[in-house]
Amino acid sequence: MIELIVLDVDGTLTNGQITYSNSGDEIKSFDVADGLAISTWTKKLGKKAAIITGRNSLIVEKRAKDLKIEHLHQGVHNKDEVLQSILDKEGLAWNQVACIGDDLNDYRMLKKAAISFTPANGTRHLKDFVDVICKAKGGSGAVREMIEHICKEDSLEEEFLNAWI
Repeated sequence: MIELIVLDVDGTLTNGQITYSNSGDEIKSFDVADGLAISTWTKKLGKKAAIITGRNSLIVEKRAKDLKIEHLHQGVHNKDEVLQSILDKEGLAWNQVACIGDDLNDYRMLKKAAISFTPANGTRHLKDFVDVICKAKGGSGAVREMIEHICKEDSLEEEFLNAWI
């Protein structure tokens, strides 16, 4: 059974675009459906979530706080090593982890996960081996699709749906 979901940011939680304002502020957009699914996963189902991303962003820090994501790691080069430290801290094993990512820096982490996902716009190099290629693109419900898939596979679908009814 999956106990921890691990999320990439750019191209997964977002559409992959990085926009800067005239003052140099970074702007990202997140999908509200992804957020609701993450909240249901953590708050209602009592599961864990982590964000592991290669870039550093105050916006991502705010999003993680808003969603009460316990594990946030930014500026990471070796995502699988950071994930191993999270597993050690939580007393979990790789067979309890689902990961989603869209590009080559997610490769090793995705290869080790019990179940791996990539958004519809993920690189073909990941699509060659991941377990699930989402129909949705990053930033457009791919994470929601991932969580719903896991809930169905782990017989949590009814509990997921009843969390808000």
